[in-house]
Amino acid sequence: MAARASTAAKRQVRETAIPDFDRLIHEKTRLAIVSALAVNDSLTFNELKAILKTTDGNVSVHARKLEEANYLHCRKSFQGRMPRTEYSLTTAGRRAFERYLGHMEALIKAARK
Repeated sequence: MAARASTAAKRQVRETAIPDFDRLIHEKTRLAIVSALAVNDSLTFNELKAILKTTDGNVSVHARKLEEANYLHCRKSFQGRMPRTEYSLTTAGRRAFERYLGHMEALIKAARK
């Protein structure tokens, strides 16, 4: 046991700084919403639902969390007699996504060393 302890003591262990991810964006569905909106000026509820391949409830719940955090702007209107909900990233949402991407890039870079 002492030999094993001395071997472990001599071995160099590299530490990796784990970024402090934005937990709000890090969740899979919310990350997909923010990613989709980062490359589109805006998307309707139905467009998001089709991109995410998920249910109305899923889009609604996750979009609301992002909206409450001021990451998304939600516009409700009517197209004819049909309600239309459209989402876009806010400036704060875009900044949060850029920070998230920076953390991911740093983690990937550290892991590839």
